[in-house]
Amino acid sequence: MGGPARSGRPGAGAGGAVRRGVPAGLLVPALVGVAFLLLPLVGVLARTDWPSLFHHLTTPQVTQALRLSLVVSGWALLLSLLMGVPLAWLLARVPFPGKALVRSLVLLPMVLPPTVGGVALLLAFGRRGVLGPWLESTFGLTLPFHTAGAVVAAAFVAMPFLVISLEGALAGLRPSLEETAASLGAGPLRVFATVTLPLLAPALAAGAALTWARALGEFGATITFAGNLPGATQTLPLQVYLLLQDSPEAATSVSLLLLVIAMAVLVALRGRWTGGAVREARATPPEGAAAPADPAGLAELGAPEEGATLEKPPIRPGAGDGATAAPAPAAEESDLRAELTGYTHFPLTAPAGTTIAVVGPNGAGKTTLLRALLGLTPRAHAEVLLGGRDVTRLPTHRREVAWVPQDGALFPHLSALANTAYGLRARGVPRAEARRQAREWLVRLGVGELAGRRPAQLSGGQAQRVALARALAARPRLLLLDEPLAALDQTTRARVRHTLRRHLAGFGGVCLIVTHDPVEAVSLADRVLVLEGGAAVQDAPPAEVTRHPRSPWVARMLGGNAWEGTAGPGGTVELAGGGLLTTAPGEGTPPGQGAPVLAVIAPEAVSLHLARPEGSPRNVWAGTVRELTAVGSRLRVLVTSPEVPALVAEITPAAAADLGLTDGTRVWTAVKATEVTVVGL
Repeated sequence: MGGPARSGRPGAGAGGAVRRGVPAGLLVPALVGVAFLLLPLVGVLARTDWPSLFHHLTTPQVTQALRLSLVVSGWALLLSLLMGVPLAWLLARVPFPGKALVRSLVLLPMVLPPTVGGVALLLAFGRRGVLGPWLESTFGLTLPFHTAGAVVAAAFVAMPFLVISLEGALAGLRPSLEETAASLGAGPLRVFATVTLPLLAPALAAGAALTWARALGEFGATITFAGNLPGATQTLPLQVYLLLQDSPEAATSVSLLLLVIAMAVLVALRGRWTGGAVREARATPPEGAAAPADPAGLAELGAPEEGATLEKPPIRPGAGDGATAAPAPAAEESDLRAELTGYTHFPLTAPAGTTIAVVGPNGAGKTTLLRALLGLTPRAHAEVLLGGRDVTRLPTHRREVAWVPQDGALFPHLSALANTAYGLRARGVPRAEARRQAREWLVRLGVGELAGRRPAQLSGGQAQRVALARALAARPRLLLLDEPLAALDQTTRARVRHTLRRHLAGFGGVCLIVTHDPVEAVSLADRVLVLEGGAAVQDAPPAEVTRHPRSPWVARMLGGNAWEGTAGPGGTVELAGGGLLTTAPGEGTPPGQGAPVLAVIAPEAVSLHLARPEGSPRNVWAGTVRELTAVGSRLRVLVTSPEVPALVAEITPAAAADLGLTDGTRVWTAVKATEVTVVGL
């Protein structure tokens, strides 16, 4: 009877449940803490002489101290920005010996008693200090008991707030944004000014506000180092100290002014000093957003038909949408020769116009390979020649190697047009010409009408096209794509893959694409480079990798069953996990007896039976169905057996229904000897 009334009371529901769950042992001390912090502020408000407030704040001594405080805090903020911003970047981005000690020095003024800080400043910059005599004799500069001394004291105690705010924000900033900017030809200072600082703007504003507020309220270090001279070093906090002796009411009024200023700063920041200042735009709209338009009218490119080999189909540059072919570096200037050492260790050569798909299991060294070619990782080193030009010792921005990471790394503060023009501007192309070329590239990739949008306003497919346009517009000799389509849904992936295929056909440099998708190798690659454990297991055309995979991982990626073993007598394979496999003579020279081999069986070559089959199959095993998975219009059936490793069969849904297959069904698997491909390892 009282249920409805209770459900409408404040505190009911989720919020009420949270409040009821707060332990009294924590709630009571927390409330006491709030009261402890609040009561002094209440005391200031209660003891303020409100009728005389305006008079107290407009006396000549107070206005003079206020002006001086604004001057000192303003110069202290400027000094903190000049030194603190580079220092924060150094601590966040550069590993060096003694970094912990430097960070401790930065934090020291925050925990040091202010008067002790003033004494330390006096011993460093005073007339008898470590540096003071040299400053006076060389520049005629005397800091103690001078306005400049008050600035130095305020900057000394306030700068840590700026450094801490920026270092935390830099740590949360994606390094791929800065690395991508460097790969587009931007030098370190340009990257810092055009990418890092704009993304740090909220954190910089928060840190600057805290620094200014702390400098405005500085007392101890100032009075110890710079003294309390009216018009020279007597700032507002020092004025409060004097007024407490002669006019407590006026001191309360001035204290209220400082309190209001400090509270205004904190309210304006709204918690940004805690590290939430950097707000990077998302690369894709929320789940459920409208599907991206396909203004170029690109036809979807599906998976290859059954039995098709991984062969790159010929395609005419620029065909498909009437666009002109992509301009590319001269072929004779863009061949690649690289020698990889370290975690990734193998030679890599490719003539101009080659597209290489880099595949392998997680941890194989695929991304490490790309980063080594960019000069961005200490894990591996690459001796790199592009068109005969040794770029090994050149920094990333001078290598003419463009990189598109998995997330595209579009700069969230720039429009699609500005993103695409970034590499051109970094290489000195005039602004108007860079924007014209960038717009042409966006049109070529079917996203020309999105030129004015920011990355947060683009779908995943649109963002990837913009990222690709940005990389191609920079006209690199070497193009590196790290799983560029991995984050896209199947329909969008097909569209973007078609676009990428068409423009790579006209690209005159060398392109490396890291992928886990065999369809991408079908559509894009001239060669497939298989990596395992940092080494190149296979480097061959896609059709050769399909017919003779030299890696179990690649065979499984291509949809086949891959069993390792050793060559036995009479065309048999002794499997590593136990069991014997009979094979038929195949192409090439058969491996010698005892040699390590890989046996590959296509899933569609495995037949399933409820009773032991009779006739031609040479390889028959009893097993149990453990999993059924739909793959397009077919079913994949995982069968485990005590005789051989797990085997995957691919059948039609009708065949599965006829057999009555479910998890746990006992079946017989059969594979003809002629359906087994044996590759020497």
